[in-house]
Amino acid sequence: MTTAVQESQPQPSKMVRAKEWSDEVEEAYRFQLAGYRDEVEYKSVCKAEATRWPHNGYIKKLMRKDGNWYYYNKSRECSDKDVPKCKLYVY
Repeated sequence: MTTAVQESQPQPSKMVRAKEWSDEVEEAYRFQLAGYRDEVEYKSVCKAEATRWPHNGYIKKLMRKDGNWYYYNKSRECSDKDVPKCKLYVY
């Protein structure tokens, strides 16, 4: 990533680890699995919105930083064992 791109991205003021599953954790899990911190970084890098499932708003697919795509199921993918690995950012 170039310095110009890094400077244009809003930087979080705080990060906490998730303690229990929620829709917010599911969202973070999907972005982080694809290599992004969160939706803010994804929009900044890809200049696009994430594709979402219409029935629940969960992310359907994301472009990874290497140009390939990550596809997600309609339902929860973040298992209980992965919840503490999720980072939640505050701006």
